Amino acid sequence: MQIIGEKINGTRKRVGQAIIDRDVNYIQNLARRQAEAGSTWLDVNAGTQPNREPDDLVWLIDTVQAVTDTPLSLDSANPAALAVAIKAVNKTPLINSISGESKRLTEVLPLVAEHNCPVIALAMDDRGIPEDSATRVEVAHKVLAATRAAGIPDDRVYVDALAMTISTNTQSAAIFCDTIRTIHAAYPEVHFTVGLSNISFGLPARSYINRAFLTLALAAGLDCAILDPLDQELRATLLAAELVLGRDDYCLKYVRAYRAGVFNKPEA
Repeated sequence: MQIIGEKINGTRKRVGQAIIDRDVNYIQNLARRQAEAGSTWLDVNAGTQPNREPDDLVWLIDTVQAVTDTPLSLDSANPAALAVAIKAVNKTPLINSISGESKRLTEVLPLVAEHNCPVIALAMDDRGIPEDSATRVEVAHKVLAATRAAGIPDDRVYVDALAMTISTNTQSAAIFCDTIRTIHAAYPEVHFTVGLSNISFGLPARSYINRAFLTLALAAGLDCAILDPLDQELRATLLAAELVLGRDDYCLKYVRAYRAGVFNKPEA
């Protein structure tokens, strides 16, 4: 399971203020802790106005790279910001994201192809986010045709089937899981990711929902997620789910994490 550490996101009030204030220590502490928790990539999202986003994103990149060599996920829908940011990274980044939207395919996809980056592909297009699985699969076909035409191998694409909040549609988790099962059958080399906490937005005790959804999504084929790697119980759920699903040879990851104190040690 690949993890994209979610916490350096300017849409979060405290992070947004740190970007405005150029609070190096706050951002570097978030970066360091997420890297130490095992993130595959660290998401960096300035979340600022388009005219200042390039500068803010580069500042975030420089600040984070000063304390960790964990690769970055450049999280922006702004092609101008991505074009500048991609030149500032030390390692090939993950690009978050393209979609079936015409603007993203024409302006972001060429950057992905030029720099040979892995990329997140959202199952949405100019009509918005489809409400049903069949239409999301249709959009994924369109996007994957475009990535293939651009010379991007399927195993560099991370389809996000878009988990919408379950408080407004109780079938959201089922739609998500059905979508990735169908896409996986047609494109066995494609990866799947999700913004995990979206599923529980607006509900109390969100961590329980996130954990349940993570387990079901893993069983459906999820192999990457944008999540909080500092959530100890969530990490424990991930390790246990991968073990039960047969993705942990000889139970080594689970046992090593237990011995390292990754999660609490209840009675056997």
